[in-house]
Amino acid sequence: MTPASLQAARERALHALLAARNARGHWTGHLSSSALSTATAVCALAAVCRAEPPGESRAALRAGLGWLAGHQNADGGWGDTERSFSNLSTTLLAWAAFGAGGDAEEWAAPVAAAEAWLRGNAGSLEPERLAGALAARYGKDRTFSIPILTLCAIAGRLGPTEHAWRLVPALPFELAALPASWFGALRLPVVSYALPALIAIGQVRHHFRPTRNPLLRPLRAAARGPTLRTLERIQPANGGFLEATPLTAFVTMSLAAMGLARHPVAERGVRFLLASVRPDGSWPIDTNLSTWLTTLAVQALGGSAECGGALAAADAPAVRAWLLGQQGDRVHPYTRAAPGGWAWTDLPGGVPDADDTAGALLALRRLGPPDGAVRRAAAAGVRWLLDLQNRDGGVPTFCKGWGTLPFDRSSPDITAHALRAWAEWGPELPPALERRVRRAIRRGIAFLAANRREDGAWIPLWFGHQEAARGENAVYGTARVLLALRGLTTPEAEPLAEGAQAWLVAHQNGDGGWAGAGASSVEETGLALEALAVQAVPGPAAREALRRGAAWLAARVEAGPWPPAPEPIGFYFAQLWYSEALYPAIFAAAALRALATKRPSGNREPEGPPR
Repeated sequence: MTPASLQAARERALHALLAARNARGHWTGHLSSSALSTATAVCALAAVCRAEPPGESRAALRAGLGWLAGHQNADGGWGDTERSFSNLSTTLLAWAAFGAGGDAEEWAAPVAAAEAWLRGNAGSLEPERLAGALAARYGKDRTFSIPILTLCAIAGRLGPTEHAWRLVPALPFELAALPASWFGALRLPVVSYALPALIAIGQVRHHFRPTRNPLLRPLRAAARGPTLRTLERIQPANGGFLEATPLTAFVTMSLAAMGLARHPVAERGVRFLLASVRPDGSWPIDTNLSTWLTTLAVQALGGSAECGGALAAADAPAVRAWLLGQQGDRVHPYTRAAPGGWAWTDLPGGVPDADDTAGALLALRRLGPPDGAVRRAAAAGVRWLLDLQNRDGGVPTFCKGWGTLPFDRSSPDITAHALRAWAEWGPELPPALERRVRRAIRRGIAFLAANRREDGAWIPLWFGHQEAARGENAVYGTARVLLALRGLTTPEAEPLAEGAQAWLVAHQNGDGGWAGAGASSVEETGLALEALAVQAVPGPAAREALRRGAAWLAARVEAGPWPPAPEPIGFYFAQLWYSEALYPAIFAAAALRALATKRPSGNREPEGPPR
């Protein structure tokens, strides 16, 4: 590798990222098509079609079945993405989709192959065996196991109706009639974002198998109307709960199955599903991650030319205005989140969360000198994150103090992102708010210290690796924590940073790249390199790791089409994998730019746009 080859790779990566903007000047990306999403959408539309004349829903249903048949893995199962290994949840849902669609003769081959896979991996097709295997996969978290069993019961895959619903645990949907402020204390068996499923799936189970408890039966009957009104109130205007096909499909399917296909929530759910189906008949796991991708892209580019980055000064105002427009300005009807946060998307189903709020704050810092509007937005975003910090010092995704289930408890990657945002905005804030930030940073560092693995690594919440034990991705988690620690000046951060750096250096692959497991990937190599490059004067081991990693990444950028096909390292709700087409471009560009500047985070030297 020569300086010229590294520069050429950097320019190609930055140009590709800049070229990926949409017509409005920000980034939308492209999420992978999902067999799981497609199967749930097909089942929802099938339930609706049983109550309505055939039409657009029937055509989308058949196209979805055709896509599933054409994207079955060679072993007979399905994974979450086209590059994912077969798993029980997705295979069970796809098999149920063919049952819901009528098990027509044309689908006999994929159904038979799926049944062979299920027998081999669950033991048999007996409903009790399938339910037990699903419970073993998810443990105490019922967020996804109960919806899957509900879908299978509605599709007829768990046997006769009376028998099938015995296998579906009841959900306390009546609790949704209580004040939202009580939810955290109730320790519900589902995570905070699953309230729509709690209501709809709880109701359909009660419809087919009411409780025998003489006290609960009238209570649940009385709660049906109020909780349906809650469901209607929290549904976004476009019908898509969280912009997520599976969640929206579960709700729509449940309402249709109990005779409410014409309910406004179900009708809006159908409209969302029909609007989000792709031309090939598939559905993605979520509509898009536009806010998340835009904030990551701005950081990867180094911001605007005014701040030494690669985004033209003339283009930065439009991106900044768009980001400011995505900040929540009212209490969110779904999670009751206060104003001041950002969601992952600009679409109605987005919900404010910590990761995207931190990302937006960091992006705004890099889009030119802050004016009054930016300062006000930043102060509100910083307060929003401060108010979300848990008692353990860590930062959760959506809701403070809700519980210990995934996506509600504190996590290292989200905490690290918040630390970066606090550290970069702290000096710009009013004195009282800056003091709060300093205290929050100390508590956040203490959380990271307490939640480090014995080998010095951190495990993230939102990213994984399908070949690693338990699907974990220590490369992503450790790189994100190291990037945050290098931007802090507190003495407690330095030993943690040294340990994180040593771990990354020790876990570099022989070819110079990095991966959570198996072969090196562009995404994970970019993440590790960016984190290692922010040290002002790296030691010999880190310098050698940087040299080898830069050579690997530069060769990948220069060889073949760019960006490459993405890896399924994204970890969505309830152990669902996804890939995003922009991740390779973003993480590679961020690493190559960090290698070019070789300055600590927050002390960028002017660089200008690529030639």
